[in-house]
Amino acid sequence: MKKIGMQMSICMGVTLSLCLSLLGNLMGGHFSLPGFLISFVLSTIISLVIGFLVPMQKVGGAACRKAGIDERSPKGNALSSLISDLIYTPVITLCNVFLGYRNAVSHGASVPPFIIMFLKSLIISLVVAYVLIFVLTPLFLKMILKKNGIDPNRPSGPPKGREQ
Repeated sequence: MKKIGMQMSICMGVTLSLCLSLLGNLMGGHFSLPGFLISFVLSTIISLVIGFLVPMQKVGGAACRKAGIDERSPKGNALSSLISDLIYTPVITLCNVFLGYRNAVSHGASVPPFIIMFLKSLIISLVVAYVLIFVLTPLFLKMILKKNGIDPNRPSGPPKGREQ
């Protein structure tokens, strides 16, 4: 299960970093490929660190159990997605906004205060990331389970060929 968790962290981290970096660069009004690539690489590193340090499946599962929700149900997915969104998105957004702000200021652009830029971007990013996490987590999990020889439709148990 650790292997599956790591693979999920990589898939979700790279996907969120890609989408939020692209969103941030487009929202900034001046898209540049170098700016996007720097933002994407830094966001990916940060999201992978978060993914390896925070066991999202355990955190989401614990929250679902505490709320009395089956973690594989749509409500469980919604709650787990919200928790994941609140852990990943603020950090990635802070990183991207800081880079954009610093770059704009260094080029002499007239920009609003950092906190205004951050809060506006955070609200939009939280919504976009939540939808991405909610939709992509079950798809990635199904794909990863299948890749690792586990029937994704089976409630739980050992990989195929290892039943006793």
